[in-house]
Formats: sequence, structure tokens, C-alpha cells
Amino acid sequence: MSIHLDIVSAEKEIFSGLVQSVVATGSLGELGVMLGHTPLLTGLQPGEVRIVTLNGDSEVIYISGGFLEVQPNLVTILADTAERAEELDEAAAQEAKKIAQSKIAARSSDVDYSKALAELAQAAAQLRAIGKLRDKARKHS
Repeated sequence: MSIHLDIVSAEKEIFSGLVQSVVATGSLGELGVMLGHTPLLTGLQPGEVRIVTLNGDSEVIYISGGFLEVQPNLVTILADTAERAEELDEAAAQEAKKIAQSKIAARSSDVDYSKALAELAQAAAQLRAIGKLRDKARKHS
């Protein structure tokens, strides 16, 4: 039992193939999709997309937000940006998190708090994706 998944961003197609399931973070929380899911269109929050391939392997892809569309036999994720978790730079994500936190803590009138909160959410989501990849590597070693 499989469903075709396409994950694309403005820069590139990051995944295209048959999968058992896909899980992403929608506007109202985590959303799992398998064959036979009801058609759906929803916004996606920054976070990870977890894929289970036909052979049972799992893959984690980080997205910075976007949309998920479910049609019979096809799931499409249109991401603002997308990267495989193993390609994420942990040091850069830690630094982005630190900068966003300091902007929020500054309580200055020239700080765009909504932008700083979005930057903090993206950095935290990247770090979670990196952590899950690290946990997966530990389980297989």
C-alpha cells in the first residue's frame, strides 16, 4: 500500500517517490497521511516532514513552512525552503536561535517581534530535525 509523495521548494525538488506514510506539522498540529486519506489542503508550520519509504526506512526533511495537498494516490508538499535533515548546519541553527532569543529579550521598539519569533521557531525546528536524525543514527549503531 503506497502513495506518491512530491516535496518541492522554489529552489529544487527534494523528494519524489512512493512512500508508506508521511507526517508533517500542519497549522493545527501533526498530520499523518497514508493511502486512502481524505483530500486535504493545509498550511504547514516550520518543522520536519517524516517519511516512511516502501522498504520501511525513514527519512527526515526540514521545511520552513508551506502547504500540503492530499489527493487520491498523491501527496504534494510545496515548501518555502526544504532540506534533508543531514544537510542542516547545527552550528548555524544554534547561532540563529541565540540571535532570535536576544532580539526578543532586548525589548527594544525597533525589534520586529513577530519576525524574531518566526526566526526562533525555524531555528528550533531545524534543531529538532537534527536531533531526530542523531537519535536515528544512535539506534542503528
